[in-house]
Amino acid sequence: MHPPGGPRQPEMDFDQITSRLRDGLGKFTGRLGGGGVGFLIIAVIGVAVAIWLATGIFQVGPGEQAARRLFGEKQDLITTPGLQWWWPGPVGQTNTEVVTQTRRMELGFISNEAGSVAARGEEALMISGDLNIVDVQMVVQYNIKDLNAFLFNVDDPGEETRAIAAGRPDGRTLKDAAEAALRLVVGQSSIDDILVRNREQVEVRTRDELQNIMDTYESGIDVISVQLQDVKAPEEVRDAFDDVLRARQERDTRINQARAFEADIIPRAEGDAERIKQGAEAFKQARIARAEGEADRFTSILQEYRKSKEVTRQRLYLEAMEEVLPGITKIILSPDAQSVLILGGDGSLTPIPIGPTP
Repeated sequence: MHPPGGPRQPEMDFDQITSRLRDGLGKFTGRLGGGGVGFLIIAVIGVAVAIWLATGIFQVGPGEQAARRLFGEKQDLITTPGLQWWWPGPVGQTNTEVVTQTRRMELGFISNEAGSVAARGEEALMISGDLNIVDVQMVVQYNIKDLNAFLFNVDDPGEETRAIAAGRPDGRTLKDAAEAALRLVVGQSSIDDILVRNREQVEVRTRDELQNIMDTYESGIDVISVQLQDVKAPEEVRDAFDDVLRARQERDTRINQARAFEADIIPRAEGDAERIKQGAEAFKQARIARAEGEADRFTSILQEYRKSKEVTRQRLYLEAMEEVLPGITKIILSPDAQSVLILGGDGSLTPIPIGPTP
């Protein structure tokens, strides 16, 4: 099995190389006649070789990786921090890069250290899915996920405005791919989605499209995020767009207020309805219980009446008198009468039998 990064290169035997150089120099000095001149030449060549080999020493810092080439062919990466050695040129070459650094690319504008921003309309003007023109500015954040692919797979012309050297895929390649991905997503979205509603979704879709393009190129770039900056209508129609945007915001505000009123009034109405239903149910149960009680009372009286009719009739008569007599003001009685005329408080005469009717 090969170690990660490819097959391991054979270790160099320095003793063998030194021995061959000594033999070759011995033959060379022998031709020169030996003596001090030969030893001087050997010493000079040895010092030159030592200096040349020393130039192959380099350091890999934290967060860095080193890509090595031997006679132009790429080798496995060095990812361990510390002092390292590799064949110096022209035999070997070494490129050390920080792979954990988050890098930034601007699309549709250029900013400088002073904080000023210059728009680039040729990159920012796009047509949305509902055939509106929109000015979109975007920032792409990325880092290196495969140093060998980043250095050797894409031949890019570079970009002077961002100080990107030729041969790195984060020059024109990344910018053109980002612009293509953004135009694709904007062309499939409405202007409302881009301006207000679904900005995050537009950013996610653009990032995915851009990553797919860079992976197709095997560029070794990992797109971390895509962030929309200033998204607006073109200058010529901006006032009209601002009016429309304000109207839509006012509409959304009114809708939200209506929903808040709905969320407040409906629970209260439902609570009132439930309270009325519970009150009606309680009244219903009370009336049923009262009617059942009266029916049970009547049934019990009927049973007692059947057992002793005279006694029950007399008891009922007395109970009725107990209810009627406290409210009368005058009693008219005839000796031979079968009933009594009672004068009520309202002046009405009510005949009442003297005893229980048989």
